[in-house]
Amino acid sequence: MSITTEPTTGSNTEALSKAGVSIWLDDLSRERIVTKNLQQLIDEKNVVGVTTNPTIFASALAKGETYDEQVRELKAKGADTAQAIFEITTKDVSDAADVFRGVYDATHGYDGRVSIEVSPELAHDTEATIAEAKRLWSTIEKPNVMIKIPATVEGLPAITAAIAAGISVNVTLIFSLERYKAVIAAYLEGLKQAKDAGIDLSTIHSVASFFVSRVDTEIDKRLDAIGTDDAKALKGRSAVANARLAYEVFVDAFGAEDAIELQEAGANRQRPLWASTGVKDPSLPDTFYVVDLVTHGVVNTMPEKTLDAVADHGDVQGDTIVGKYDEAREDLEKLKAVGVDLDEVTDLLEREGVDKFIVSWHELTDTVAKALESA
Repeated sequence: MSITTEPTTGSNTEALSKAGVSIWLDDLSRERIVTKNLQQLIDEKNVVGVTTNPTIFASALAKGETYDEQVRELKAKGADTAQAIFEITTKDVSDAADVFRGVYDATHGYDGRVSIEVSPELAHDTEATIAEAKRLWSTIEKPNVMIKIPATVEGLPAITAAIAAGISVNVTLIFSLERYKAVIAAYLEGLKQAKDAGIDLSTIHSVASFFVSRVDTEIDKRLDAIGTDDAKALKGRSAVANARLAYEVFVDAFGAEDAIELQEAGANRQRPLWASTGVKDPSLPDTFYVVDLVTHGVVNTMPEKTLDAVADHGDVQGDTIVGKYDEAREDLEKLKAVGVDLDEVTDLLEREGVDKFIVSWHELTDTVAKALESA
């Protein structure tokens, strides 16, 4: 069951929140914090959390003057680029966690969350990912922070280890149902180990970030290439179908006996989080990946453009997931029938997702290096 704060002034976002969706902003910058923009979004648009990634930090660092003072201080103490990135990003996340602390307290830890990602260069290195997750967690030291770990094959044991150590985790870059099942299994195993270690399970929270729009972008390109009427009729249907079936996986997994035993011991369910919800196809409604993925107990992390669209004209019609599983399965069967291999698509998207974050990480590194040089 979802827990919400008191209703605020945004009627559409309020309706989404009341329907059980936690609205998180997929963006963070120091400017948002110092100008009180982040607090304004909490007050006016029902935002109850924030997610970050290397692309977001690269963009934030490339513009604005709010980082200048810290960059000068870092240069004066001889910080190298890697240390500067770590200190700059952890400060933003720590300060944002303070902004969201009221939401965290009001929802008893359910929301008010701020996520920070381990370096994407570690996505295929289990031990380095574990070490970096622990370093980020202990450095920021705020109960409402989540450490983002990618759902690569090598990331799965890192998820288990982090959860076992009492670290709250946002699992990112999930595209396929099979990988999502493995993510849930990794989370539950981590909870079992934490329980055996005497850790209070109620203090551990997790979300599983299931990516949406990128699925349609890749599949629709393939459907256009196939070119038949049957293929074109499936455009814009795959991502929502995939996500709806992910929610079915979630319901089944956390209704199973081992998961119920852990919940009875105080554990929290690992909520599905809809990521990549900005619409990239102009023929689709700009609120599509929000209003078509509404149900209780999920998170939708939105870029501000999507959040503004929802606030302005998002038509929230209650639950749009439960009861639509058969329809979703039918859509994915039709996809297979016209010659699109969903497994191949999701494997490609995972590889591309890691690669894109690595490119953004290098952009962030270059930006910080230049800032240190000119400070």
